[in-house]
Amino acid sequence: MNINFFFDFLSPFSYLASFKLVELAEETGNKIIYHPIDLAKAKKAIGNIGPTNRDMPVKLSYLKQDIDRWASLYNIPLKFIPNFNTEKLNKGMFYSDDESEQAKYVKFAFFFTWGKGNAPDSQLVFDEVCNGLGWNINDFLNFIESDEASKKYQKSTENAINKYVFGVPTMMVDEYMWWGNDRIDFLKQFLYKNNK
Repeated sequence: MNINFFFDFLSPFSYLASFKLVELAEETGNKIIYHPIDLAKAKKAIGNIGPTNRDMPVKLSYLKQDIDRWASLYNIPLKFIPNFNTEKLNKGMFYSDDESEQAKYVKFAFFFTWGKGNAPDSQLVFDEVCNGLGWNINDFLNFIESDEASKKYQKSTENAINKYVFGVPTMMVDEYMWWGNDRIDFLKQFLYKNNK
């Protein structure tokens, strides 16, 4: 079965989920299909127009502690990023149509942002991701500024909205949905029960 993974690189919980999903997919023999989306548009589509977590200092302070706990539990590095300008990084996954390259892109992009604490719109992140994939950096930068990238990103976001995705990370198998890295155990139970 395909595990559809809806994410936005601005989300630390998407970063956390991405690690566990790779492990789960390998363990169960399923494939992950990656869907970068514009989280703000998905939230707005269901009427969630309140302040973001990062606009609420008390909640943000707690969330930083919480994601550190999750990272420690998963035994992965995590450093809070300096901004949340992820549109170009989200669009960048569509530079390649190859699913294996897209999976590597997501891995590298998350590592050099939430793993290393770099800004998602920084030249350093774009350079490191392209170096890791053997992509031409100038071609990549031209692509993420293109109408083609914008259209693919918009289509991905609209697809998520049509499936009632309201937050990230969201995992879906057919019409079944799980929201949050803390729901992966429920996804695991589903896969073991329904894998043929």
